Order: sequence, then C-alpha cells, then structure tokens
Amino acid sequence: MSATDDLRVAFHDYRRPKATAGVYTLTAEHHLTKDGVRVDTDAPIPATTQQFEIRAVRFVLDPSSVHAHYPAEGASGDFSRTLPHITLNRSILPWERKLLARSVPEQAPWLALMVFHAGELPDDPEGLGRTATRTVAELRRPGGDILGPDLSDVGVTPGIEAGRCQCVDVPADLFTTLVPREEELNYLAHVRDVSTRPQRRDDGEILTKGQYAVLAANRLPRQPGTYTAHLVSLEGFHGRLGPGQLPEDKRLVRLCVLHSWTFTSDPLGTRDASALLGNLVAPAREDRENLALRLRPQTAVEARSTADAERYAHSRLHLGYTPLSYRLLSGETTYGWYRGPFVPVLAAETRDFARDTPKTTADHALIYEPEHGLFDVSYAAAWTLGRTLALSDPDYSEEITRARRELANTATRMMALAAEPTLAAADPADLDGRTLRELAGSGFAAELVDALARPLAPAEQPPLPARRSRRTRLTRADARSTLATGPRAAALQATAERHTRTMPAWLDELTLLRRVPFHYLVPHPAMLPPESIRLFRVDGNWIEALLAGARDVGVHSSLDALADTALTAATECRRARTGSSSPAAGLLIRSELVEAWPVFDLLATADGGPVGELRRDHPAPDTLLLLLDALPDEIVIREPGQGIHFGIDSNNGDGDNSVINLRDHRPGDNLGYPLRRDYPADGGLLTRHLRRLPKDNGPDVLALRGDRGLVPALAAALDPALRDLAPGEFALQLVNAPVEQRLTLDATPGQETAR
Repeated sequence: MSATDDLRVAFHDYRRPKATAGVYTLTAEHHLTKDGVRVDTDAPIPATTQQFEIRAVRFVLDPSSVHAHYPAEGASGDFSRTLPHITLNRSILPWERKLLARSVPEQAPWLALMVFHAGELPDDPEGLGRTATRTVAELRRPGGDILGPDLSDVGVTPGIEAGRCQCVDVPADLFTTLVPREEELNYLAHVRDVSTRPQRRDDGEILTKGQYAVLAANRLPRQPGTYTAHLVSLEGFHGRLGPGQLPEDKRLVRLCVLHSWTFTSDPLGTRDASALLGNLVAPAREDRENLALRLRPQTAVEARSTADAERYAHSRLHLGYTPLSYRLLSGETTYGWYRGPFVPVLAAETRDFARDTPKTTADHALIYEPEHGLFDVSYAAAWTLGRTLALSDPDYSEEITRARRELANTATRMMALAAEPTLAAADPADLDGRTLRELAGSGFAAELVDALARPLAPAEQPPLPARRSRRTRLTRADARSTLATGPRAAALQATAERHTRTMPAWLDELTLLRRVPFHYLVPHPAMLPPESIRLFRVDGNWIEALLAGARDVGVHSSLDALADTALTAATECRRARTGSSSPAAGLLIRSELVEAWPVFDLLATADGGPVGELRRDHPAPDTLLLLLDALPDEIVIREPGQGIHFGIDSNNGDGDNSVINLRDHRPGDNLGYPLRRDYPADGGLLTRHLRRLPKDNGPDVLALRGDRGLVPALAAALDPALRDLAPGEFALQLVNAPVEQRLTLDATPGQETAR
C-alpha cells in the first residue's frame, strides 16, 4: 500500500470573490414607462444613493490565517533549489483586493512573498526577521527618500490611519531586483484543493481537507546563510515593479509586512527533512536488526570478559535486557536484569498476571536464574510501578479502596445470611422485596389480628424456653464457598460495577503506558541514541504486571482477596465494552526531525491493510513514541510538512545540472504524473532563466516572462503549440515530490524461548 494512496490534491489558478474589497455605491432610481416611453418626466421620484464598504485584510493578518510555510521556521538544510512558499487558510485572501495596473492580469494577487538574505535589509542585518512597528499613516507617507504605497484615501478612516502595522524598508535597487513584475504576479499564486483522510495533527503544514491559497517566492536561496521570508502587500505599487520605475530620489521602499519567518540555507544543514529522514533509516540498509531497541555491547567491556560470560551477556542484551544495580533483601548489592515493555523479540509466555490473586509485595513477580545467581526484576518493577502510580492518584486510590470496602461488607452480609435457614435460599439481592411480599400476603392480616386479640401474658409468668435450633454452624470455608453461587456472585458483581466508575478508563490509560516514566520504557540512553529510529514489540506480560500492581491496591484481608474476582471482572467487562486494546508493537524516533516538524505522515500496514494507531506522543521535544494495535510488516515515513514543495530538480550531468522534471498537464488519469523527460534536456535551467543583474553574485531570481522567461519555455517543452501556462499548470511543473522512506519488517519475527 502506498503512503500516497490517500492523497488527492488539485491546483486551481485563482479564486476571485464575487466582489473585491473597496467602497461601493448603490443607486436606486424609479422610472414609469408606457410602451417603452417614460411618462414621469415632469415629477420623477428622486434617486436614492447608498454607499457601503467591503473590508478585507489589508494592513494586519491574523496569525491563524497562516496554515503553514516551507521551509519551516528555524529550519536548516539544503534549500538552494527550493522556492519558499506560504499556505493560507483563506483561499480567497490573495485575490480579495485588486492591483490597479494595465499589465496586471485579472487573476494576479495583491500579495507577494519576498525572500531576503541576511545583511540585505538595513533594519535586519542579521536576518532575524525583524520588522518595525509603524502607524498606517507612517506607512503611506514616510517622507524623505522613502517611497511608500500610493493608497487612495477612500475607505481609510482616521482610526485606520492611527492603527499600527509591521513594516520593512527595502533598498530601492534590491526591491527592483527581487519584486515580481506585474506580468509575473499571477504565476506565483494558486489555490490548492486538498482531499485526504482525517489525520491527527498538532503542528507543521498539514494535508487536511480543504482549500488553501499558496504564494511562492521567485528567489532561490542558493547562497548559504540565513534568510527571511516576508509576505508583503503590493497594493499601491502599480507601475513601480519594473526596472527604472522607481523615482530617482527614493533610496528605500517601505512595504507592509503581513507575516515573516526565517530559515537557513546550508548544504550541510542538520534540519533538512529529507536528509534527516534518510539518515534515520540508513542503518536498516545494512541490517534491519540495527533498528531494534536493544543495548549494544562495548568492545572494551568484552575484552575483560570470559567467553562464557561474553556469550551470556550477548544473549541477554540481544533480548533487550539492561543490567541495573540491585540490592538483595540481605543488604548485598549486585546487579539484576531489567527489560521494559518495549522488546526487540516476541516475549516468552510467563505467569498470567491478569488472573493472579492479589498480592501485597512484588516478590511474586521476581524471576530467579539459579545458574548465574541473578534476578530478572522486569515484572517486579512493573508491578511496583503500577502500585506506585495507583497510590499517587488520590481519585483512583479512593475509588478502589471504597469499592473493596463495599465488596467486603456485601460478602460478610451474604455469608451471615447463608447461615440463617429461613434466608439461606433467598436471593441476596432481593431481601427487601421478600419482606414486602410477606406483608402483602393473604394470611398476614388474619395472623396479625389474631395475635393482637390474645390476652397479655402475666408479668410473673416466666418466658417459655427458647427452642434450640438444630442447624449446623457453617465453617469459614463453607460460608465463603457460598459466595461463588449464582445469585451471590451476581450480587458481588453488581456491587463492584456500582463502585468502579472511573477505574476502567484509568486502567485503559495505563495500558497505553501514559503515566509510565520514560526511563522505565527505555532504561538506558544508549538504546535510543540521537538521530535514531528504533522498532519494538510490546511485552503484554509487562503491561499485565503493571495493571496488576494498580489493581492490587487496597487489599488488606483474605476477604478482600476473595472478592477481588468480582472487582476485576467488573472493570474488565466495562473495558471490553469501550473497545480498549493493548498495544502490540511500535516505534521510537529521536531526532531533530521530530523537534523541527512535530507532525509528519507515518503509515503502518500489515498484509496491505492499515494498522491501528493507539498512541502518538512526544515524551521529549525531539522524541516521538508511536504505539500500534498490531505488528506491521511495513512502515512508511513521509517527509514532513505539507508534502508538496516547489523548486527545481537536477540531473546527473556536470556543471549546471539544474532541470525541471516535466509532469503531464493534460486532463485525464495521468494528470500530474512525471513524463520521464526534463527541461532543459541537457540541464542549464539556471543559466537560461535567471534575471540578468548588473553585478555578479546577486540574488538568484527566476525570470518568469520576457526574453529569459521560464513560463513560455516550459509551455513549449510540454507542447510546441503552447505559448503560456496557467498558474496552476506552472505550479504543477515546479512541484518537488515528497521523500518517502519504507521500512520492511520481518514477517516471522524471532520468538524468545520460554523461561
């Protein structure tokens, strides 16, 4: 199953609203005509005029309107062939206003994404994304040698003029070098229509269902260093976007900035998502066992060991164990073997903690190796941890203690009733109903009247001797055995269900290891080194020992232990109704990839079908934990982010090997698929289609139209009859496909031998 089977993306050229922002005038006139001739010329009804204004984003953009951007904030990687882009939640936002210029196409946006290298902006020499906060009046009329936007006074009220916005002053020659030309603006914006399966996300650019506006920059950050991307308004700059169109006395151009972020273009950058992802799975190419969660022995330690000790230690480490210091009851300090719930092999069957009688110590969970005189403390540690977590939660500990007391009281009452001959056969859950039926009986009234009519006994008459009962007193064992009968067991079960309201949900959370400290899961840091991915199976015995420790809280007597069967049955029955399940496998990733992109696609499959995801969590900013409900046979990790980037590709040639991998632009089943040919066929795209600059080593800006225009050249390469491309078609050609990494797991994993 491909990780892209669930992805459907369509590109649209633009999305123009029915009416753009501005001030409109409505005029209502009345005309009375007869046979097409107006008859109310003497006293016409006066016309009525009404003005209204459609307001839209202009000087300030709410951060929630930004869906995502690429490269990510603070990313460091090889972005030399990437066109940075920003994705907006409002798909009509770039077209809600119009640029008033003859050469601007109808579908051109009023926004542009401009990218600046550190040191290019006077107010931000270090490229930290700094902007200046100014009033709208200062933006429009900066004065001196600064050129501001030429905006009409219509719709700009005194309150708006006094409002504040973010601004940046750009050197005039740099502005002319970087800004898109009026005839190029429409190619750098399009609408992305995404339809995909629902996904749980918490950060980063997300492929969620909906329509988004996308604006791309025209500059390639080829020079290493820090860059700042500014989303700027070009409203009021019509006729100022071409060479020689700025006034000669203006040294700076003041732009309104709506959103900014910074990134670093570095061929050796560590936060390049593709490189990080490739490094994570690289060890699997040599041996898939390199991705198993286990501690590798060190050569220096092996040199001081005997052959038998070395083999024994190797076998234990291979099974996922870690040696930890352990103090015996005698006070001696030795070491024991510990293994958490995440194991590199299928764990052997051990004692069934789910059906054990309650315990008050962890000794029952210790496993002793008489051959080496060592203890396996894994399950004992799990039981102790479960008990500790239960006692540390006041709500859980109060509920389970109260449930045990109610169960003990109910059991004691039913054992006492079992010793009474007249009540022994009664339903313990219906004693009150039995009394009511006796009162309502047909002979009860006559017996009561007869008893009241009898003469009172003389005071001096001695009472009749009580008749000695011939019943035999039940032994403790017999009395407790009566609790296993149907009606009494049902009564205990009903009592347990009434007093275990939140316990099942609490145990469900514990089953997913939510409260478990991370060092119990990964006992040694070397098992999960930096920039690593580790796959594991889940030891169900460890989780059952953890749950047993939590369930054994509040057991103080043998009667508590006897009634525990009803308590366990009540909680497990309710957990089964909620569909709770235990994890079977999972993976851990520790990498800068997780810190830079907390959310990315990760698809696990088994026999071609998806594997259920039970938990996805971040124990640390750079660590991802994923728990699955079944053992997968393939895991696909997709490059994080929106999964769709824009830029140029490369071939295997020498020198300028820059090309664009052409994609089918014709409607049909093959739309968007690679055509298996490049433009230019022999490379050299950057040599042909960068803007000519007066000096060398200047910004690398793509020329989209004109004598070096990339758009008409791409159109001719796709079809000699084409002269132009629509914005959506042009964006399709610039798409860089997301990188995927696939991990194939062993279909018949190793089985640990039974203890």
